[in-house]
Amino acid sequence: MTTNIITTGTERVLIESALDRSREALIATVRGLSDADARRRLVVSLTTPISLIKHAAAAERIWFQRFWAGLGESECDGYSERDEGTFAVADHESLADVIAEFERASSRSRAIAARFGLDDTKHNPREGTVSMRWTLLAMIEEFARHAGHGDILREQIDQAPATL
Repeated sequence: MTTNIITTGTERVLIESALDRSREALIATVRGLSDADARRRLVVSLTTPISLIKHAAAAERIWFQRFWAGLGESECDGYSERDEGTFAVADHESLADVIAEFERASSRSRAIAARFGLDDTKHNPREGTVSMRWTLLAMIEEFARHAGHGDILREQIDQAPATL
């Protein structure tokens, strides 16, 4: 899915378009990688190309399914705790599986966000009172930052000798 760049329209249209582009930029960092390369640990943290996508899917669930929709953990379509478990990828999960998971979570997030106005607010124990506008902008920031991480990892993978 490639979103056309939207440069005019309502604030909502522009924000949602920017979020979709950030989602796509993150996915683009892993397209064409083998499952083995997607799992390569090139930094000390749990960050791998595939784990960035897994983490993004969890972020979608945490903010939209848990926080905005008020769903319990068992009602979510995957991991939704705010901890390092968001980066955990099971051995049986392929890169295609994790991309599909992120795309499903993103689709569900769009549907949930559509039920709220940009100025609607809820109290979050960590951030205080937040608006839907803030949440959408925070997701743009989150996914754009991780797309940058993914770009760096991808550059290392594409330029590294096969023995690394």
